[in-house]
This record gives sequence, C-alpha cells and structure tokens, in this order.
Amino acid sequence: MFDNLSEKFQDAFKNLSGKGSISESNIEDALKEIRTALLEADVNFKVVKEFIAMVKEEAIGEKVLRGVNPGEQFTKIVHDKLAEVMGEEHKDLNLDRPLNPILIVGLNGAGKTTFTGKLGHVLKNKKKKQVYFIPADNFRPAAKDQLIKHAKGLQIDYFDSDLSMLPKDIVKAGMDEAKKLGKEVVIVDTAGRLQVDDELMGQLVDVKNELSNPEVLLVADAMTGQEAVNVAKVFHEKIGLTGVALSKMDSDARGGAALSIRHVTHVPIKYISTGEKMKDLEPFHPDRLAGRILDMGDVVTLVEKAQETIDEKEAENMMKRLENQQFSINDFMKQMEQINKLGSMTSILKMLPGMGGMLRNIGDLSPAEDEMKKMKVIISSMTKKERDDHKLLKVDSRIKRVAKGSGTTESAVKDFIKKFEQMQGMMINMAGMMKGGGLPNIPGMGPMPGFRQAPNQNKKKKKGKKKNPFGSRFF
Repeated sequence: MFDNLSEKFQDAFKNLSGKGSISESNIEDALKEIRTALLEADVNFKVVKEFIAMVKEEAIGEKVLRGVNPGEQFTKIVHDKLAEVMGEEHKDLNLDRPLNPILIVGLNGAGKTTFTGKLGHVLKNKKKKQVYFIPADNFRPAAKDQLIKHAKGLQIDYFDSDLSMLPKDIVKAGMDEAKKLGKEVVIVDTAGRLQVDDELMGQLVDVKNELSNPEVLLVADAMTGQEAVNVAKVFHEKIGLTGVALSKMDSDARGGAALSIRHVTHVPIKYISTGEKMKDLEPFHPDRLAGRILDMGDVVTLVEKAQETIDEKEAENMMKRLENQQFSINDFMKQMEQINKLGSMTSILKMLPGMGGMLRNIGDLSPAEDEMKKMKVIISSMTKKERDDHKLLKVDSRIKRVAKGSGTTESAVKDFIKKFEQMQGMMINMAGMMKGGGLPNIPGMGPMPGFRQAPNQNKKKKKGKKKNPFGSRFF
C-alpha cells in the first residue's frame, strides 16, 4: 500500500539534503512535489491544500536541532501532519456494554460480508468477546450463505435469518436470540446497493432504530479514492457513522481514501483490510501509517503481529540452540513457517525503517517467495534424521531420493544444501551479534546505522508488560 506515494515523498525530501536550515525558499520545491504526489494519489483537493499549508507554517523558521539535518526534521513535520490529517490516534470500538451491536453498511462490492467475518475473528480471538452474526442482507441471498460459511470457519454462532422478512424484523429477532445466548457483541451485515439511494438509506435507518446506540461502520473500497470519501459523506449525513473500515488496502498503491476520509467527514477510520485472509485486518493507527508512507517503518505493528503469531516457547528454544551454535534444516523450516504467519516478505520488510526504498531497488520479491516454497517441498522429502543433521545428505543415494520425492533435480537439492549452510553460518553469527546488541532498529536489539525510526512510535501507554514472542533477548 502507498507505494507510489512513498516513492514521491522520498524524492521530495532529497531536495533538502545538505541544507543548513529550513526556509521558505528551500522547501518550496519539496512542497510542490508533495502537493503533486498527494493529488496523484487521489487525495481530496481541500485536504491537500490544508495539509500543505499546515506543513509550511510548521516548517518555516523551525530551528534545526543539533545533530538533526533539515531533511530529517522536515520529514518529521510531514509525518506529524500526515498523522493529524488521518486522525492523530487510533479510535477503538466502544464495547463496554453487556450487549454491543455493530451495524455494517456500505455499497455493493465494498467487502462488507468479508469484513464482518474479519471483525468477528478479531473480536473473538484478540478481544475475547462472545460474538454473534446476524445476516440481514435480503437483497443478495448469497450474502447470508457467505456469512454463514465465515461463521462456521471461525466457530462463531449466527442467526438463521428468514430473508423474506424486513431487515429491521430480522435484526429484532436476531438481537432477541443473542440476548438469550448471552452474547457480548452482535455484528449485523446489511444489504448494499450499486449506488446510494433512498430505499437503502430508509432500510438502514429502520435497522439502526432497532438497535441501542450501535457502532455504525461503513466499509469503503480504498481503491475508489475520492469516491469512497463521497460515499462516506452521504452515509454519515443520512445514518450517522461512528467509524469507517477501508477494504482492499493491499491493492491500493495510492492511498487517497485513507488520507481524505477523516479530514473531510470527521469520522475516524477504525480498521483497514490488508489481505484476503480472515486475519488480515488491522486497527487503523494514523501515526503508524504515516510512518509507513514516509518509509520510517512500523516496528510497533510488526512486534504486535509477532506477539500474536509467534510461539514464544519455540522462539526461546530456537535462540538457545543458536547460542549453542546449533541450527538444523528442521530449525530453518520452523523459522520459515513462523515468518509466513507474519505475512509476505514484502509486507514484513516494509515495516522496517528504510526498507521501502531498498525494496523499490530490489523489485518484485515473489520469485524469492516461490524459491522458499520450493525449499519447503525439498525439506518435506527428507527424513527426520536428515533434517536434524544435513551432513547425511552428502551421500548421493540420499540426494537422489530427496530429488525424486520432491519432484526436483539432484542439482536443485545440492544447491539447497549449499544455501542452507550459508544460512546456518549467518544465523549463528547473528545470534552472537544479538548478545552485543546488533540488529536494526527493533526494541531491545540496538540500532543499525542508516535506519531511521518514525517519531514517537514506541511511546505507548503502559498497560502491563506483555511477554515478547522472541524471548528475553529480543524485545
């Protein structure tokens, strides 16, 4: 996401390199490039105008801090103003009551039903809530079947709606059932239309009136840019939104919707969908997203993902083995599986400061991911003893067997063993570096020269210390 915008911002910042101070004259070209970049990203014109004015006002006359060059200081100003435009801080759902209704609205094709499933997954697994689905879309019958499929896959209870009933009557009956079952959160999936119309809005108002002070979330397609902003304005005026969820953020390289909606409608973005899987839903943090746009990374989100997906005990064991200079093919396989849980290689690397620009130079990483898949197939054709001791694979007969079992060639197996031995040495050396504090810009690992970190990303309110997924030596 935001690939085009990130690249244009980086080009704009280059103009300030080597300057002794920030002034109106030396930031003018940078501001012009930023303005153009934002407009090309389909950001609302008024938002662009106000944003440029805010940055200019903040930057001109700003004294350069000792040890900080003007380019870096200007980048921080842009970061802070981007976060401000997008809402400054994360706005969570209000789920403080015994029974909390959430009404999902939006146009056809925006991804409402899929989002309902993703939100259910988040609330059940991360917030530990008793969730209940109500399919109330009697316009598209397949929507009910789709939501029931999600519910069964997620092991979430659902109301078996009678689609011949009016949506408001479906919701009333569903809420009564949810109360009987002792549910804490009810998510109502409603009908969409190809365009905003009075009939749709009338139905939604009736449904909302059946609910007690619900969260009303608009699911908007991020790829539609300013059109998503216009849709949000209409829905907010007619129904009253409490939040927006942007779908298909992983497919949008521009980002106009994310940068415009909050500033235009004053409705906070609460979630962004970053993939097709049920787990691909992130809470919207304006400061973190600003960091991603400016290639400052998003280490906090990466750490949170790691805490959720990585087996802490397994990671501790891995670290102990590395410290004892042990790293087997079996360890390598487990490591690949852990990384895969975090997301694609590209998405992970983009969360590290400075890696966005590097990735643009490297290009497409899908060949590397395909190579990892081939490695997994080769490893799967090995015996347990061979995975624990790769030196057994020096025997030609074993190589032939693995090649045949994996559908590859003997040279491919030999090439894998060679690459693994290189990886083995690197991992063992890295473990030694970590003892002295040596990996890049991740809390507890020490800084790596050349990487910069987004301002204030690690300043979080203390809510009790979480166990870190990588063990005590890591975070």
